[in-house]
Amino acid sequence: MEENYGIIGLGKMGGNLAIHAAETGYSIVGYDMYASKVPDQKNVSLAASPQHLVDQLIAPRKIFLYIPAGKPVDDVIDELVPLLAPGDIIIDGGNSYWGDSIRRAGKLKEKEIFLIDCGTSGGVDGARHGACFMVGGEKEAVDQVEGFLRSLAVPNGYTYTGAPGSGHFVKLVHNGIEFGMLQAIGEGMALLANFREELNISDILLTWNNGSVIRSWLIELMKKLYDEKEGFNVPSYIEDTGEVNWLVTDAMHMEVPIPVIAQSVMQLIASRDAENTWAKSIAMMRNGFGGHPFGPNDYIKWERQNGRVGGYPALENND
Repeated sequence: MEENYGIIGLGKMGGNLAIHAAETGYSIVGYDMYASKVPDQKNVSLAASPQHLVDQLIAPRKIFLYIPAGKPVDDVIDELVPLLAPGDIIIDGGNSYWGDSIRRAGKLKEKEIFLIDCGTSGGVDGARHGACFMVGGEKEAVDQVEGFLRSLAVPNGYTYTGAPGSGHFVKLVHNGIEFGMLQAIGEGMALLANFREELNISDILLTWNNGSVIRSWLIELMKKLYDEKEGFNVPSYIEDTGEVNWLVTDAMHMEVPIPVIAQSVMQLIASRDAENTWAKSIAMMRNGFGGHPFGPNDYIKWERQNGRVGGYPALENND
């Protein structure tokens, strides 16, 4: 039996997923507010409106959402519901909060419409060539899209996580781990860059990614961008969409300690403080209680580096 899929949101993720699905042999009907984003690809047709998209899909209809998390998801779902029929399926492939996914799934279930929360990882390249999917939702609905998702995933890049909300929760934990790994690699780069002798960081990254314990796609990307930018020649301001903030709050409710992930979020936020008001405040108080200078001081720098003559004293052996 012929089947086709709808995709609402044809940006970097949705657009590339549409191309990948079309190349895999599926018929895709896409809709985006900005027509310029629509892929020029065989087996991908453009809908002029959500109604037009729904009209072109074979029942039970299966519609992916790749749009920003939050109110836009609720707005699109509210627009779709009057157009859908019992048994139709909405798949949220974005980074929605898992609690929102549970709420939406419950609301849609009252109308006999399914919501699947599909955490998607692998970035733009993954959407285009093979992604990683973490899928939560009613098994009855997930079974209907599992073949499609497996065909767009890398080998072993698909897992059914369980009840509604679980897919987006697993993806959120994934993003938290990602933040911790990024922070650790970034701190390693700072150490290499500040060594007493100049190091060939590009060669070190290449070596690390061949056989070492820390070999990874992130190390590969670090080398690629380091070479392209000829060093660390990019702004230090780091932007993000805030999902890992949710995870830190969740961990507090769950009473699960996640110090590395939490600190990685703090460091990311610190990158945005161009004024460094906290540092200025500490300098002001240190000046007040100890007469410490404002700004660099060569003598104090010398003292910091040379004030200790010996190393850490060993315990005396009284035997």
